[in-house]
Amino acid sequence: MENPYITPGRVRAALNALDLRPSRELGQNFLVDPGALQEIVSAAELSSDDTVVEIGPGLGVLTYELLRHAGQVIAIELDKRLAARLPGEFPWADNLTVVQGDVLRVNIGELVGEKSYKVVANLPYQITSAIIRHFLEVTPTPQVLVIMVQWEVAERIVAKPPNMSVLAHSVQYYAEPSIVARVPADSFVPAPKVDSAVLRLVRRPQPLVQVDDVDAFFRTIKAGFLQARKKLSNALPNGLAGMGITIEKDAALQVLAMAGVDPARRAETLTMEEWARVHVALRQRMRAGDNTAAEA
Repeated sequence: MENPYITPGRVRAALNALDLRPSRELGQNFLVDPGALQEIVSAAELSSDDTVVEIGPGLGVLTYELLRHAGQVIAIELDKRLAARLPGEFPWADNLTVVQGDVLRVNIGELVGEKSYKVVANLPYQITSAIIRHFLEVTPTPQVLVIMVQWEVAERIVAKPPNMSVLAHSVQYYAEPSIVARVPADSFVPAPKVDSAVLRLVRRPQPLVQVDDVDAFFRTIKAGFLQARKKLSNALPNGLAGMGITIEKDAALQVLAMAGVDPARRAETLTMEEWARVHVALRQRMRAGDNTAAEA
């Protein structure tokens, strides 16, 4: 069945009827490409048993497809006008729940209960990283996220050494990412300045590495990246110093040696497993009390 909500003319008419000018602050770019829409729905592998959380449903273009393929759709919309409009667009849908609010503040557990769920969304560019991090760390966690993000962000998330970033590590720690499709800028109204990507994140049964303190582990990684493109022998102590953690360069060299990491390497070349070894070695060194201002 053809999606009746997908045409650029209908999107513009709906915006005019609401007297709504798309907000750059809210990242309101409305999808009008049927092909991209089908890529999202296919990647989500929906069935009548699925509960879907949609973030920023907007005018309901994607919502329509989710309602047809999933058992329950929970649409969370920040814009009050769009949230109020949405139920009236689908009077036939008894599987739609609309929640007006900030997705980062909504209690997901209260909405989905004991059910497993999937996140499917055309994400606002400005808060992409925050939303991804939120759903990878929230309880309960989704089985899978299929999301539209900026192409460059998707590339960073799926990167491998020697092109890693803090974002890549923070996502890949929890999930296995893959790019499903590239979506041109003219697939949206209004058109953003860059292309987008359909990104699929499959939650891992267990984190990629086991560490004793996740927050401290990511502080170690961030310290290495604070001075990107520099050798770890310099970047690590300088980055830790920026976090109020004092460790001399000689001690940092010992940490890297304990971890089996060449001090001439750069942060973006390390694997998650190597960062875990650096983290463990750093914790051991700090606990020895030789160079401690605060524990890493």
